[in-house]
Amino acid sequence: MIRFGHSAILYLLWLIPALVVLYWYVQKNQNKLLEKFAGIKLHKILFPERSTFKSAIKFGVLLSGLTMLIIAVANPQIGTKIEDVKQVGIDVYILLDVSKSMAAEDIKPSRLEKAKYEISRLMEKLQGDRLGLVVFAGQAFIQFPLTSDYAAANLFLNAVDLNTVPQPGTNIGSALELALKSFRYDDGTKKAIVLITDGEDHEGNIESAISEANSKDVSVYAIGLGSPGGTPIPIYNDSGNQIGYKKDNQGQVVLTKLDEETLKNLASKGNGKYYRGTNTEDELDQIYTDLGKIQESEYGSKRVTEYEDRFYYFLIPALLILIAEFMMTSKRTKWLDKFEQLRKGEVR
Repeated sequence: MIRFGHSAILYLLWLIPALVVLYWYVQKNQNKLLEKFAGIKLHKILFPERSTFKSAIKFGVLLSGLTMLIIAVANPQIGTKIEDVKQVGIDVYILLDVSKSMAAEDIKPSRLEKAKYEISRLMEKLQGDRLGLVVFAGQAFIQFPLTSDYAAANLFLNAVDLNTVPQPGTNIGSALELALKSFRYDDGTKKAIVLITDGEDHEGNIESAISEANSKDVSVYAIGLGSPGGTPIPIYNDSGNQIGYKKDNQGQVVLTKLDEETLKNLASKGNGKYYRGTNTEDELDQIYTDLGKIQESEYGSKRVTEYEDRFYYFLIPALLILIAEFMMTSKRTKWLDKFEQLRKGEVR
């Protein structure tokens, strides 16, 4: 099996026919100018060292060297063996609160952006574990299911904002239930849920979800973002300029408070831990350290082909050919003259 490590480089091969056309055009114009200067019969007398046949050979050698050099830079690779690699790890669903209160800036740059940053950092450290993301406000939705494709997961994470879930509110119980339904329990992997929120639950069905998590041996961790004392929720216009703070129906500024008691109780009953979010610490990294202590289980396998670089098969000949072309002259040589005469005789 052959592939190229940098296949996009192969597009440079289009330069070869382009150079051939350019060479033909230049030679044609040059011959026309020489015919105007003197008749064809006088060319051998006026230009005794000129050989169009040797110039063509020299140009062909140059093109051959460039072609091989382009292929070498594209890095041809040969697959040597195919083997099955076991995939081991744990399954983790992150539940991310995207309600309007997550726009508060008591955690910089905002509660939501800090949470997204920590999740992105976590993806950089994961090796084999499957990660899923549930976003929730008044309802819960799966942003991406359990996956070990962290690059694709990061794209979906970047798309998350305060408008991802249109229904207002904070329904933690619904998010927990959705994550519990989304796990596969027949593969035997250890499972955990990480809740990232300010804890202001407005629905109140958390207890039943925690009981279900316990029955399915799913650990529940929580990260609380915000200030227990309360902070206003800024409002920005389309230009990104702050135009005020969110107000209630009476015109009073709404203060969003971190409900630590709810989150501590949730983590305690869920056989996990609670972490208070800060501006400087990476709480999700601390949780992942705890999760690393959970015994990893095999959840599947994938076929992996090992490839070995073979660019030097083309690079070395390319360099030798280009050196040879550099040392060649365009002057006439007797053996090429004889060969050209024979060639012309065959044409006749």
